[in-house]
Amino acid sequence: MPIIKDFKTIPQLFKIITLEFGKGKKRPALKTKVGEFWKEITYDEVYQNTEDLALGLTSLGVRRGDRVAIISENRPEWVYADMAILNLGAVDVPLYPISTSEMIEYIINDSESVGIFVSNKFQLNKILKVINNCKSLKFIIVMNHEDKTSGKNVYSLQEVQEKGKSFKSENPNLFLDNVDLAGEDDLCTIIYTSGTTGEPKGVMLTHKNIVSNIKGAHEVFDIDQNDVFLSFLPLCHIFERMGGYYTAFSSGGIICYAESIEKIAQNMLEIKPTIMTAVPRLFERMYSRIRKNVETQSPAKQKIFNWAIELGKEYQAVKKTEQHIPIGLALKHKLADKLVYSKLRERTGGKLRFFISGGAALSRELGQFFEAAGIIVIEGYGLTESSPVIAVNRLNDYKFGTVGKPLPGVEIKIAKDGEILAYGPNIMKGYFKKKKETEEAIKDGWLHTGDIGVFDAEGFLIITDRKKHLFKTSGGKYIAPTPIENMFLASKYIDQFVLIGDRRMFLSALIVPDFEALKEYADANRIPYKDEKELVKFKQIYELLDNELNQFQKKLASFERVRKFAILDKPFTIENGELTPSLKIKRKLVEERYKDLIEDMYKGLEG
Repeated sequence: MPIIKDFKTIPQLFKIITLEFGKGKKRPALKTKVGEFWKEITYDEVYQNTEDLALGLTSLGVRRGDRVAIISENRPEWVYADMAILNLGAVDVPLYPISTSEMIEYIINDSESVGIFVSNKFQLNKILKVINNCKSLKFIIVMNHEDKTSGKNVYSLQEVQEKGKSFKSENPNLFLDNVDLAGEDDLCTIIYTSGTTGEPKGVMLTHKNIVSNIKGAHEVFDIDQNDVFLSFLPLCHIFERMGGYYTAFSSGGIICYAESIEKIAQNMLEIKPTIMTAVPRLFERMYSRIRKNVETQSPAKQKIFNWAIELGKEYQAVKKTEQHIPIGLALKHKLADKLVYSKLRERTGGKLRFFISGGAALSRELGQFFEAAGIIVIEGYGLTESSPVIAVNRLNDYKFGTVGKPLPGVEIKIAKDGEILAYGPNIMKGYFKKKKETEEAIKDGWLHTGDIGVFDAEGFLIITDRKKHLFKTSGGKYIAPTPIENMFLASKYIDQFVLIGDRRMFLSALIVPDFEALKEYADANRIPYKDEKELVKFKQIYELLDNELNQFQKKLASFERVRKFAILDKPFTIENGELTPSLKIKRKLVEERYKDLIEDMYKGLEG
């Protein structure tokens, strides 16, 4: 849908939208849970909170081009901080809430941030631990007023807003004057990529970079002021920031902040969202819960459910290829909708128009399962370096197993070695203070994504794998691990899966099982166990997973099949350093950490 009024920068967007939906209209912009109830924050309140904060930052000495960091969970204050920084012509530096003190110290020093917003005491303590090593840092602002500690240059957000109100009495037009000073080529944000190897790199994105993506999203999707967004992916990640925040805000819709990933299911029922940005992990969890629930039902109900899903897949396939649905199929579909699909849709709140999935590959099977029930999952693809969207499926033109077609304004080509290259107004300015890395990533204006892919006959982009993840067996066969790993993740007994095989005679794997499903199996088969560590050592459990793998890999070529695997007794997590903040597995680290286990799988079999 067309944007309400043209804008070239985020401050211009802020001004246009708050004027359009504010000015006493009492229209809610944001919703957040306070205790048992959802609190509404109007567009006027968003404007006032942001103006007070921006002028308060000015009184603290923040000037155009200064960097100010934010480390916070998703909440309205994240928006006030972001918009206040940008409206001053400063640059924000968002950090993941799970960042360690050491990581925070590195990013503050590398970006030369003059200040930082923290959400609470937990985040504040991380900063205080390293503050003496952060020479550029002049102030800390704590969002929770009660969590502010006494200390030089430590303020609560409320105190800074009070400073802003006093400042405004002498400078009544400063805030709005600043809005119009921002240029589209000005730096908007520096986002540090987590990376699966090496130290983080600061991706410099201009207003033009991000705005081009917002406008592209409006061309592709019908989004307007009637939409309700439920936000749970971290705002420090460009996918949520561009899609679930800026694009949502530009539509005049309502953004609601989920309490936590654990409460997503409950929050969907309360908020009844129409659009959600998500990652494949959410759909895997939803699918797993649905399947577990079905398995507790009577055989007759299980039969009805399975019939309905297969019928739904048939119906959707016919709908895409035929002009008219046969009456018999239409009647059966109506019955299946009453018995099964409607109940599944109710779990999302009953009003969801579509999900947008990004961050990792969505399995074709998951997409088809939800589509069968009338829950559409639209997959896209991009990188932080491309603000982020490069390609995306459309509601009226999508294909599972692909990431869609190029976003309007973006060009894509495939290099000779299969690498995906992208060109357009969304491509980053470069890596902050890293000229060599910038020149390696952008050549003649084309971003080298590091991903391998192909276009199919209809122009849909298919991602094969990361260039650096491709490996070659000792037999000379090239393997793309991600599609194989995703196939096995469809098993209800497998939670995480890492394929091993670079320069090896055959493929092996490290498997983190779904412990809930494993325990249910063990209880049903009277396998005694004290804890998860003991459970994974049973021969019956190995045989169970061996049978699962054999079922799934029947269609694979012999050199793509997993011949040996090891079962781990604990999952890969962000906290133990094995996952990036965007939940990608750090392969090199995992292989190094479990090298003894891996070598055991190949002992005596490779010469």
